[in-house]
Amino acid sequence: MPFEFRILGPVEVVRDGLPLAVPAAKLRTLLAALLVDANDVVTVDTLIDRLWGARPPDGARNTLQNYVLRLRRLLGAGKECPLVTRPLGYVIDVDPEALDLLRFDVLVRRARIAATADEADHAATLLREALRLWRGEALADISSAVLCRDVAPALNERRLDALELRIETDLALGLHQSLLTELHELTAAHSLRERFWAQRMLALYRSGRQSESLRCYHTIRRLLAAELGVDPGAELRELHRQLLAGDLATVCPSRPRARGNLPAEVTTFVGRKRQLTEVGRLLATKRLITLTGVGGVGKTRLALRAGAELSGEFPDGVWLADLAALSEPRLLDRFVAQALGMRDQSTRRPTDILTEFLRDKRLLLVLDNCEHVATAVAALVDVLLKACPGLRVLTTSRHRLSLACEHVLLVPSLALPPAPASDLSPTPTGLPRAPAAEGDALRPLTDYDAVALLVDRAAAAAPEFAVTRDNGERVAQLCRRLDGIPLAIELAAVRLGTLSVDEILERLGDRFRFLATPAMTTPPYHQTLNDVIEWSYGLCTEPERLLWERLSVFAGGFDLEAAEAVCSGTGIARTDVWDLLAGLVHKSVLLARAHGRRTRYRLLETLRQYGRQRLAEAGMEEPLRRRHRDHYQRMAAEAADRWCGEQEIEWLSRLRRELPNFQEALNFSLADPGEAVHGLDIAVNLTRTRVWFFAKIIGEGRHWLKRAYDAVPPHPPSYRASAAALLAWSALVQGDRSTAEAYMPAVERHAADPAVSAITAYVEGSHALLVHSDPHAIPTLARARAAFHHAGRYGDAHMATMMWAMSCAVLGDVEQARTATGEYVAEAETNGAGWAYSWALWTLGLAELRHGDVGRSAGLFREALRRQYDIDDCWGPTWAMEALAWSTAAAGHHHQAAELLGVAHRLRQVTGVSLTALRPFHDLHTAAEQRTRAVLGEEAYTAGFTRGSRIEDIQRFALTDA
Repeated sequence: MPFEFRILGPVEVVRDGLPLAVPAAKLRTLLAALLVDANDVVTVDTLIDRLWGARPPDGARNTLQNYVLRLRRLLGAGKECPLVTRPLGYVIDVDPEALDLLRFDVLVRRARIAATADEADHAATLLREALRLWRGEALADISSAVLCRDVAPALNERRLDALELRIETDLALGLHQSLLTELHELTAAHSLRERFWAQRMLALYRSGRQSESLRCYHTIRRLLAAELGVDPGAELRELHRQLLAGDLATVCPSRPRARGNLPAEVTTFVGRKRQLTEVGRLLATKRLITLTGVGGVGKTRLALRAGAELSGEFPDGVWLADLAALSEPRLLDRFVAQALGMRDQSTRRPTDILTEFLRDKRLLLVLDNCEHVATAVAALVDVLLKACPGLRVLTTSRHRLSLACEHVLLVPSLALPPAPASDLSPTPTGLPRAPAAEGDALRPLTDYDAVALLVDRAAAAAPEFAVTRDNGERVAQLCRRLDGIPLAIELAAVRLGTLSVDEILERLGDRFRFLATPAMTTPPYHQTLNDVIEWSYGLCTEPERLLWERLSVFAGGFDLEAAEAVCSGTGIARTDVWDLLAGLVHKSVLLARAHGRRTRYRLLETLRQYGRQRLAEAGMEEPLRRRHRDHYQRMAAEAADRWCGEQEIEWLSRLRRELPNFQEALNFSLADPGEAVHGLDIAVNLTRTRVWFFAKIIGEGRHWLKRAYDAVPPHPPSYRASAAALLAWSALVQGDRSTAEAYMPAVERHAADPAVSAITAYVEGSHALLVHSDPHAIPTLARARAAFHHAGRYGDAHMATMMWAMSCAVLGDVEQARTATGEYVAEAETNGAGWAYSWALWTLGLAELRHGDVGRSAGLFREALRRQYDIDDCWGPTWAMEALAWSTAAAGHHHQAAELLGVAHRLRQVTGVSLTALRPFHDLHTAAEQRTRAVLGEEAYTAGFTRGSRIEDIQRFALTDA
């Protein structure tokens, strides 16, 4: 075990058996903030809150990224580093045995099960082992106000709960005499904790000290009255009564076995370890937990398993009331009473009977399938919780109860394998899916819960089925197509008895009919996928249904602004869209997640298909898709017009998030020749913003530009000329010289057109620089820059400035290089353009490498790289790494240069860049490579290059010497 982490006391790290110091307070806080949610993604906003509270510093996100980088350096590189970046934040991957908190939870859970089975000896052993993990108060050396206020107290409470259980087992084992000193200290330290007082009273009584035992009761009664103004609880009052009666058999009963009416499991429970842990953690301190999520996601199964695992914590049992069959909300209280086994035939109100029955019970009530009677459930639960202090309620519902004490836990789809770069499965765009995150593809497919469930359920219908090297990716694709919804996966598994995975994939277009289970094999409670979705649809109001249908035109996700623009109109006022979105979120139709300053919403693909089907039946699919296209066409135009400014990074990130919607809009436009000009406008403006480069999908950008270029008639010429110019330029920067030159004539034919002349000069100058290393590029790009400025196209002018500064750096003299790069840096700083500034630093580094201080050039390239990683630029690091290799070789650090050349080679393969056709940069690369080979020798060079090409944590490696 390479790492051990400890947070049950001061934060400690052990690596390979030796302590690893984390001296910086902020790094310890960051580590603690990640470890308290180990193996779960902790969002950037949550980490900022835990590090700085309500007043984060300016640039908190960048500062956080720097802390993460420092923590990664401390923990080590490569696969062994447990700190991983995810799209929404960071996660620290920890084996349950490697974190004291996780080990503690596992041991306590096992102890509760042992205690329920009357195995007190084993339970006591497990609890002692668990409590030995504590070295003081949790997070004892962490100064974060948020962690100290919100997290540490809950962790310390779990310790006290375990301590109570350990004392209870010791009492069951007859160790009352040896407990007296400990319980005296505990009641002094936790003077209002009634359970310790009850245990102390019992230990004293069993030790023959009855009068002291009774005095303890009077002491705690006075303390409670003075401090809280309340009387002792029911458990303590009952114990006092029994002590007064002197009935040792009553006072010392054997621990009853778990009670309740939970059904036995008939199939294997797969996955959900994190959710089970979270339910247990919440129920330890909260009284009402609602499991919510889309239909078929497994809320009921999770609730039942959680209830079974927690049964030892509720002496009066875990009881289930399945409300699916309840059609009359006014009968809810009677229905719950029957589930609890009550048989009161009096004329009293059922709610009063329930309240009286539960008042003194320590019981978990599971209310399943509450969505269709949510209002009645909320009213009843509110009454019961206020009157019954020992009651905990766990509900499952697609509609939240909206009580003040309710804690909502979203049950997500099962974990899915990432889509690899080679996945050619159908997508809304018809293009290959994005590549998987590094390292994920190395995990066995059955490590992902969705695949594990498919394999487990297929064993009954298709005993010969197995995940193999040949079918593995198609199995993963099937689970992804089903959104990881357990019900859909289980229904698909049934079909594996008669169809192959490929045949199922071919038929998923009509999944609602295809995945219906034959009635003769379906248990009464097991609904088909269509039944589940119909149920959710029926629970919505008429405006919510209408919005659901209209939202189906979005792909991937959307924000409030988009929903208002596209979906408002007949039947839905623009001002009502927000409330309707909230209603769909509460009913688990929509998923909502904050992204920076915006909230994004998403329909799972299954729900989206259902909504699209309804929309088509109403004859509204085409009008809504046109409105959707128009919205994203306006967004692309606005982004292009506002390019290169303070909001540059925000726009790039926003456009990258919206790429599925742009792809949907492009598909719609280009499918109809009469609409194709709209598609061309979108493709051109997206390319002007450089989002294809930022997102590392330049090949996709070229695909859309070419498809739009081919679909639009030749008139008016300016449309196609601009597209041809951008096609030529995109090909140029990838080193695809032949394609670039194929489009050049189409650009040159319209060079006299004022609307085209600036971009024509830009492409001609770029061609002269990149293909021929021709100094004529300098005045040509300067002319393009001036023309763009004259036309008010400042974002395009910035790109011309970039290429002009690069041409001056590699083709001009010292004075030209310093003047041009200085102007570029000043322009980027003035505009506050973060992406532009990273490239300005890169260009300044290039000028230093060619004409000035080689050592300074490396620092500039590293700073450019740091900023590119900070803004999640996927294109820039390829060039920053390559340039860093040039300057490192020029400075004589040849071993590192060989490794950097290997890293850069690997990144170029991913981005599809060919240096051979980029003459000035190819010359710099060749010079660095030849110099390094000559000094190191062929064998050492090859070894270093190979090492570099295999480095996983590229960012840490490149910035180590920064």
